Amino acid sequence: MRHRVSRPRKRALAVGLALIVAVLAPSGSAGAADRYEWAALGDSYTAGGFVGAPQPALGDASRDGCDRTSDAYPGVVERELDEFPPGKPVHLTNVSCGNATIADVAAARQTPISPVQPPADGWPAVDPQIERAGLNDQTDVVTVGVGGNSLPFGGMLLTCLTKGATGASCRDHYTNPPEGEESVQDKLARVQDEYIEMLARVHQAAPHAKVITVGYPAVLPEEGSACNRLSLSELGSITHADVDWLRDDVLKPLNNTIRQVSEFFGDRYVDVYSSSVGHDACQPADTKWVEGICGAAEDYWPGNLPGTLLDCRLIGKRITLVHPNAAGHANAAAHVERAIRIALLER
Repeated sequence: MRHRVSRPRKRALAVGLALIVAVLAPSGSAGAADRYEWAALGDSYTAGGFVGAPQPALGDASRDGCDRTSDAYPGVVERELDEFPPGKPVHLTNVSCGNATIADVAAARQTPISPVQPPADGWPAVDPQIERAGLNDQTDVVTVGVGGNSLPFGGMLLTCLTKGATGASCRDHYTNPPEGEESVQDKLARVQDEYIEMLARVHQAAPHAKVITVGYPAVLPEEGSACNRLSLSELGSITHADVDWLRDDVLKPLNNTIRQVSEFFGDRYVDVYSSSVGHDACQPADTKWVEGICGAAEDYWPGNLPGTLLDCRLIGKRITLVHPNAAGHANAAAHVERAIRIALLER
């Protein structure tokens, strides 16, 4: 099925292609003499949210509402690189932010939505992550884990949860959407265009850096029937058919889009999906690497979702909305660390 390209999409492609011309020109080497510079960009699957201690710590004046945590994969990799440095120390600048979209990485100011100790007047907007990270010609490695919120995958999950509770199909909703809403095909096409523009901007800002993109893990089981629809610690009321659709027609194509765009730029794509199959949100607690709608989280993390009827405190859990736990981040860290070490060897 062919889709007409909208004016915003044409502009995104034009900007992306113009930047590609600039960034594919030959360039020299980078890096400070005494250390490597690594910048981590991304959304909550990079920031961590509820995994480990908040960074900055609770009460710190520099908290920005982005919910970065110590046991998210950037922190895990940082500790490994500190213990076994790849020739010289690696300095991490982590500006990942919960709820970040591709645009928030590339060029847009993001207003964080952290539910943890927000200021009375809300969190102030933060600069685009490319700017916050200070990417420049001395940056050696950039890792990027983003894309889900641009669909948005979380919003689609909540729609499927609501429709599943009434016996309706969210697949039908997104395949033949109501007036004014994108189909899933159009969402994925738009994400591809946005990802092209973002990676072009990353390369433009850090012309000598090795860029590593990180895909999403297997948050959904290989068979939707593996889920208990009575359990909010899994995927709740989402129908088994919709679980299969979300996996095959949304999550896998999203990862494939990220991989294809990365390969187009000559960047390294980190596949964390393959290694996490069988550790999805519908597995037992000691097997899952992804928490369900409700799940295990640190004590500072909330148990209810404001503005909704969803209250995980009723089952002794916290709001986790299908995000990686510490084991999931440890798996991602192993793959990202390997990719960084290879990238630095190639410098």
